Amino acid sequence: MSLFSYQNLKKILFKLDPETAHSVAGLGLRAIAHCPMLMRYVTNQNFITHPMLQQKIFGRTFPNPVGLGAGFDKNGQYITAMPTMGFGFTEIGTVTPLPQDGNPKPRLFRLIEDQSIQNAMGFNNKGSDYMLQRLEKLYFFDYPLGINIGKNKVTPEDEALKDYEILFKSFKEYGDYIVINISSPNTPGLRDLQNENFIKAIFEMAKEITTQPVLLKIAPDMEAEDAIALCKTAVEAGAAGIIATNTTIDYSLTSHAKDFGGISGALLTEKSYQLFKAVAKELYGKTLLISVGGIDSAEEAYRRIKAGASLVQVYSMLVYRGPALIKEINEGIIELLKNDGYNHISEAIGADIK
Repeated sequence: MSLFSYQNLKKILFKLDPETAHSVAGLGLRAIAHCPMLMRYVTNQNFITHPMLQQKIFGRTFPNPVGLGAGFDKNGQYITAMPTMGFGFTEIGTVTPLPQDGNPKPRLFRLIEDQSIQNAMGFNNKGSDYMLQRLEKLYFFDYPLGINIGKNKVTPEDEALKDYEILFKSFKEYGDYIVINISSPNTPGLRDLQNENFIKAIFEMAKEITTQPVLLKIAPDMEAEDAIALCKTAVEAGAAGIIATNTTIDYSLTSHAKDFGGISGALLTEKSYQLFKAVAKELYGKTLLISVGGIDSAEEAYRRIKAGASLVQVYSMLVYRGPALIKEINEGIIELLKNDGYNHISEAIGADIK
């Protein structure tokens, strides 16, 4: 094992509190991005693309189907470093119109025994103006990018549409898709917006402002029938895709959980898969589907793909496994495709439904 392997680095990072460790990891990524030779070397080590994995989605090429989930790069500071981690695309945010500090610390916890993370961050970010400055510097950077948007904590529920309107207008020229986040458990009242009236209103508004694909991200704690109904409403109202799922507030999954915040990682795996599967059974072929939540192996990613996911996202398991996980997943998907006699990932997407 190399002296600089992630498993050695993890021993150091895990001695720090999780939020500090996140900042240290971020500094490392920014340093790599500013050193072209090192960036090329690390990208060559981790980045996997292959004709079997490449897909044309939203008019652009996704070199592999494994992306970084929202929440890691809240302020768009690590976009250029993402290929070094092996990701085929990245999603930044959640970004709000105004800067906000988020919830009081401590608000990020490792559930090490469960290979999971619990967070109560509360959309801490530097706001839309700062994010725009970051995006304006990416003029020559060609990489699939999603922008995850949410309302400010101080914005009343009945004025939430105004926040999303500001964000649609701010980012209509940037990124490859926008994600409406109304499924985080860490902004009071946000999940209450997961209702059909709000969904219709927000997608009708989006259509008037931007031609970008706009996706909806849902929580894993809804009943399947409610999730299906909500997603159908979103697609009928103009949603270009569904991302399932955000973190869970089902604290019965472990005795190690706090009684606040959302749980991600291995504890979420089955819950996320089952809800995704239910939604995909109804909406596969009618909209783009992205699966996220506890994906920790090529086999799990492939299970989501066969259930209907064109793309998958990873975040929390990266904390435990490091960038090698992304390479393993992509290489593993290629082998699984070959084993099933497929020539391209598109043949496997939704194979369990077809």
